[in-house]
Amino acid sequence: MNPPVAAHPALSTRACELFGVRYPVVQTGMGWVSGARLTAATAEAGGLGILASATMTLEELGAAITRVEGRTSNPFGVNLLPSQPDAAERISLIIERGVRVASFAAAPRADQVARLGDAGVATVVTVGAPRHAEKVLSMGVDAVIAQGGEGGGHTGSIPTSLLVPGVVEATRGSDLVVLAAGGMHDGSSLAGALGWGADGIAMGTRFLLTAESQVPEHVKDVYLRSGLNSTVVTTAIDGAPQRVIRTEVIDGLESARGPMRFLAAARNAFAFARQSGTSPMDLLRTARNMHDDSELTWAQVALAANAPMMTRASVVDGDLGVGILPTGQVVGSIEDLPTVAELIEGIVVGASEQLEGLCGSGPVDTDEN
Repeated sequence: MNPPVAAHPALSTRACELFGVRYPVVQTGMGWVSGARLTAATAEAGGLGILASATMTLEELGAAITRVEGRTSNPFGVNLLPSQPDAAERISLIIERGVRVASFAAAPRADQVARLGDAGVATVVTVGAPRHAEKVLSMGVDAVIAQGGEGGGHTGSIPTSLLVPGVVEATRGSDLVVLAAGGMHDGSSLAGALGWGADGIAMGTRFLLTAESQVPEHVKDVYLRSGLNSTVVTTAIDGAPQRVIRTEVIDGLESARGPMRFLAAARNAFAFARQSGTSPMDLLRTARNMHDDSELTWAQVALAANAPMMTRASVVDGDLGVGILPTGQVVGSIEDLPTVAELIEGIVVGASEQLEGLCGSGPVDTDEN
């Protein structure tokens, strides 16, 4: 275990207590990226690492949990897709293996939250609007990742600087833990998020660009060469707004006509089904669940497999000719590939210095008597 960094007292937040971690820093469950090595490294460094399970079969998820447990004794989480046909089996696995946290990229069902909560598993949901936070709070969710429009992958339009304070205000008086995401990458990000009333930060792109990330090096180089204006939010991939690096692939998708998009989506849907061990019948069930449990149209559901398969092509296979590069706008502020331990230590030290400069080493006694 890495020795703890001397942290400002304000960094011991409700997020640390809920997740059982030293520092309020979360590595999000990025499909194809957040595997056992990255998740374990984050947990061992004192943050909360989250395995991305939607791109794994049930058996692969069990093996990944075993690999994480072999590298760290610290708590970690698993990200779930609530509409997957075997979601109940995945929840059972999480409970049986004693995983501390279950996160959802889309709104879960109330019965899923209740089952996890009854077993003592903390639940986290990503939201893009204050009203979404209120909705999942009513389900009994323990924490939300408030991801602003700067965030990578599927994202909303509200900037992080407005979203996080809005979510904090909308859920004031509750026990809901709020994590800020979208543009988070260093100590000043963490200090700023605490100033908005958040309990910590969640990061995807920053963890993708670390030594433990298994993304091919030549793909990481493309990320590192990207600027603040190198990204675009497009609906051409799967019908929902998604932030990616603008490439020739994205330009081609945006110029393609509807029928060609659907043909590509159909091929990708069945390819994704084979990769994740999903039968054609289960694929159809998943599509119906996605339609029934979300605001997606049938057209968007038909396109939904595009994102994971095109992401896999780039971040796993390294094929930039057909793959896409999901990323937050913060990619333009990242210039190095530290180890996860170096990254988290730098964030904690930087945030502590900022907080020390703003408010001293601890709470200020305002009682004059």
